[in-house]
Amino acid sequence: MQVAPPPGGAGGAAGPRVYQVWKGSNIFFLRGRFIFGPDVRSLFLTIFLIVAPASVFCALVARKLMDQFSDWGVSIMVIAVAFTIYDLFLLLLTSGRDPGIVPRSAHPPEPESSDGNLELGSNQTPQLRLPRIKDVTVNGITVKVKYCDTCMLYRPPRCSHCSICNNCVERFDHHCPWVGQCIGLRNYRFFYMFVFSTTLLCIYVFGFSWVCILKTKHDEQTNLWRAIGKTPASIASVVLIFYTFISVWFVGGLSVFHLYLMSTNQTTYENFRYRYDRRANPYNRGVVANFIEVFFTRIPPSKNNFRARVPREQGLQGRPVSGGFMSPNMGRTMGDIEVGRKAVAWGSEEAARAGLDDIESGLSNDIVDEKDGMFGAASPDLARVLPPEGLEARAPVHSRRSSWGRRSGNWEMSPEVLALAAGVAESNRTGASGSGTEAGNR
Repeated sequence: MQVAPPPGGAGGAAGPRVYQVWKGSNIFFLRGRFIFGPDVRSLFLTIFLIVAPASVFCALVARKLMDQFSDWGVSIMVIAVAFTIYDLFLLLLTSGRDPGIVPRSAHPPEPESSDGNLELGSNQTPQLRLPRIKDVTVNGITVKVKYCDTCMLYRPPRCSHCSICNNCVERFDHHCPWVGQCIGLRNYRFFYMFVFSTTLLCIYVFGFSWVCILKTKHDEQTNLWRAIGKTPASIASVVLIFYTFISVWFVGGLSVFHLYLMSTNQTTYENFRYRYDRRANPYNRGVVANFIEVFFTRIPPSKNNFRARVPREQGLQGRPVSGGFMSPNMGRTMGDIEVGRKAVAWGSEEAARAGLDDIESGLSNDIVDEKDGMFGAASPDLARVLPPEGLEARAPVHSRRSSWGRRSGNWEMSPEVLALAAGVAESNRTGASGSGTEAGNR
């Protein structure tokens, strides 16, 4: 796992690499050459579940069969070793590559000014709200694409946000905990080949384990039960028979299920959520064309260069949005699959007033009049010294709203505003104590 050094490097000439400042939950190895999910430790369990029975088979069963079948017994060992290495290679291709992550946007897309999306603030400032859902035509059928608040972009068709890796993934199928990675556009082919090859390996071990027991029974001229305990190879064969019989139901069933998904050009996510058997599937082009799309089309290159340098200016340049911008999920609860930052409003005058409310309530019990943005009679000095429009201009406030429209969250105020507000509160307390002392002297 790589640890990000301070930006700029030792000399400050070169910026950090992309994998060092990656905002997702991924884990990188070999300086960004391999990308895994946050649950990459489960990958070692999967490797153990493959290597351990294969090693027992080669050390005991296949070795016994080499002695019993002198002509072609060596091929049993060679095929078992080659099959295991091939299976592990497919596992690495599935788990250690970019599954099709869509790069995050540095800023929200340009809002479209229309009658339905135009809102007015308290000072008649236009607030542009992005639509949460857009319609896109795919093969003559209209499909809906959603806006992702975490990645600040409209997801492409068949793209979804993985709550575990915290990334938008193209042609998102599912997040597989056994490989510790999302399954998407760029690794689905290798995922199915891995599952299918594991199924064949289980069948191979299962079959030759039976051959070993039956051959021992024949050589010892005894019944099946006595033949099981005759040699260590026979005992290992029984264990492998039970192990592979249970495993083949899992990987074999998964192979058959994904065979159905590929024949109908569906993903696991679409099959469980949209149920295309009840409506038209815009991506289904026929069984043959669907299989060609999965196995014989060129895998698109990754949209992320994890080893590239991050420009030092990135993140320092903002794009002004006239009239402010409101997330499409403002005032809504998050009911989608993604997990990330919640909706916020940038440049919103109402957000600045919400920040003043929390600052004022934290310093004293003064009351804020939200109708005109002025402070009440309980703090006339603060109202006179800091007019709301001046304070809003100096205070970078980000507001959040719950589904009931109530303000909540943390407010970030500039140090000058906090110091000035604290000074006004101190002057109020000093004036109050001075008045009490003067009344006592009288």
